[in-house]
Order: sequence, then structure tokens, then C-alpha cells
Amino acid sequence: MAELHVELVAADRKVWSGEATIVVARTASGDVGIMPGHTPLLSVLESGPVTIRTTDGGTVVAAVHGGFISFSEDKLSLLAEVCELADEIDVERAERALERAKSDADAAAERRADVRLRAATGTR
Repeated sequence: MAELHVELVAADRKVWSGEATIVVARTASGDVGIMPGHTPLLSVLESGPVTIRTTDGGTVVAAVHGGFISFSEDKLSLLAEVCELADEIDVERAERALERAKSDADAAAERRADVRLRAATGTR
């Protein structure tokens, strides 16, 4: 089975590293799915969930807020400004942040909270 090596790194830590069969992320050009053999890519990461299908059949989901994505020679690097794995997200806290952002009409905070909730609940 073909695989790609993935490094998901935030500004403050290495979030996840391993082998995958496909990674789906939101870029400035829209959602992109990267599989082994994909053409080289360098793009801006937009806020959104990143889904990694691991070679052992598992799934890793993370909320990513900005950064860059780079792919070449079956090596994928996701360099995020801010990143949280889905299992690290406190759903109740994210829901409160979303409500607060809506009441404050803070579109950027609303987007961040929405991405965190979608990552935590597995919705794109």
C-alpha cells in the first residue's frame, strides 16, 4: 500500500507525525486531498479541520488555524499557526466561545470556535 509521511506541526509543538494514506485540508484554493504520488504542492492553510487517514485504518482530526501546507516526494508538512487535535478540544468550552463570538459579532473568533467544534465532532 502506498503511503505518505505526514508532519503536523504548530508554532509551539509537534502535534502529530506518522504514515497516512490520505490527508484532507482546507487551503486558500479550497479543500485538497493529498494521497501518495500527488503533484508537488505549496499553499496557504485556511482555518478548518484537517483529516488524516492513517495506514493502520485510524483517523486523526485536528482543528487548524492558518499556516502552510507543503507536499513533495510523498512527504507532507502542515505548518500551522495554531492546531489542536480533536481529542484535546473541550466541546463545551468551544460551544461557549462560539456563542460569545456570535453575541460580540466577532467573525474571526466565531470561525475559530466553529472549526474547533467541527474538528471535535467530526463534521467538515
